[in-house]
Amino acid sequence: MTGLKDRIKARIATEGPLSVAQYMSVCLGDPDAGYYMTREPFGSEGDFITAPEVSQMFGELIGAACLSAWQALGEPAEFQLVELGPGRGTLMADLLRMASLRPAFIKAARLNMVETSPRLREIQTATLSRGPLTPHFRNRFQDVPGGPLILVANEFFDALPIHQFVKTARGWQERQIGLSQDGELMFGVGTARLPDDAIPADLSSAPEGAIFETQPAANAIAEEIGHRIAGNGGAAILIDYGYLNTAAGDTLQALYKHAYDDVLAHPGEADLTAHVNFEALAAATVRAGAQALAPLTQGEFLLRSGLLERAGALGAGKSHSEQEAIRDAVERLAAPGQMGDLFKVLAVTNSGISFPPFDSAS
Repeated sequence: MTGLKDRIKARIATEGPLSVAQYMSVCLGDPDAGYYMTREPFGSEGDFITAPEVSQMFGELIGAACLSAWQALGEPAEFQLVELGPGRGTLMADLLRMASLRPAFIKAARLNMVETSPRLREIQTATLSRGPLTPHFRNRFQDVPGGPLILVANEFFDALPIHQFVKTARGWQERQIGLSQDGELMFGVGTARLPDDAIPADLSSAPEGAIFETQPAANAIAEEIGHRIAGNGGAAILIDYGYLNTAAGDTLQALYKHAYDDVLAHPGEADLTAHVNFEALAAATVRAGAQALAPLTQGEFLLRSGLLERAGALGAGKSHSEQEAIRDAVERLAAPGQMGDLFKVLAVTNSGISFPPFDSAS
């Protein structure tokens, strides 16, 4: 049993059950034992491998998209380049290498890394130490200075706390974590109820026991991004695994040593995530006055952005084994059965901006 698990049990025994959002916040962000505060989650030594760790091509194509956005914005002489949840800094390093093909972009960019973990900040600093820009670290997106904005977030929103509601005979009631009779963590249903006007019409016929997830933390940040873009001009590229249309379902999951785990088994030791509701995320940016373009799957985005061409150039003159590794990376990033369909890409711009490879407002 972990020390954090003991503390969570003691808190529940004293204060009562925790919402799923409260549980996620403690497990991931506790200063002394939170997953992102104490562990190395990324890469082969961590619990999962993100797209930037699969291949440099991912970050390079994001960099090309950022260049396209900068040009569409009229090539402002100064803008804020922002990454939310930068991981090891790999995506930004690859992005900047591609963007360096346009020295004026680098000259105009002010690099902001929104990261709360001191340990990850050290890793990101080391990763970017030979790059063209020095990062300025921010605790919150709201701390980023004003002006035109180009923002990237890859697998950021999935780790933000969600709420879960269970369909009961009395309506949709909040799912909570409490203690069983023998003192172990267990799921239960609390008295808090989701207001009727917050329940999508499509869920009216859901059976008892169905679970509906809300993501107020993610939506609040998306709305703030939309507000900044609407007011100052800019573009955001939001990449995550999730679903395009609001639906019932339990997507809360734990990853522990590269394998799925019981959500309640290893608090602070396992990564907790939930699938992102892209319909809700887009709606939040639109409420703030921005333009949300029709989302693409990651596979569509990468292929439209030139993944195959970049792979061919990267593999030219390489050994057979190196070319095979590049082909494997393309498959993993873009194939429907792998990251290609599971991950979605949402682009947000100020009104009237054209942003290839995205088509139109959603």
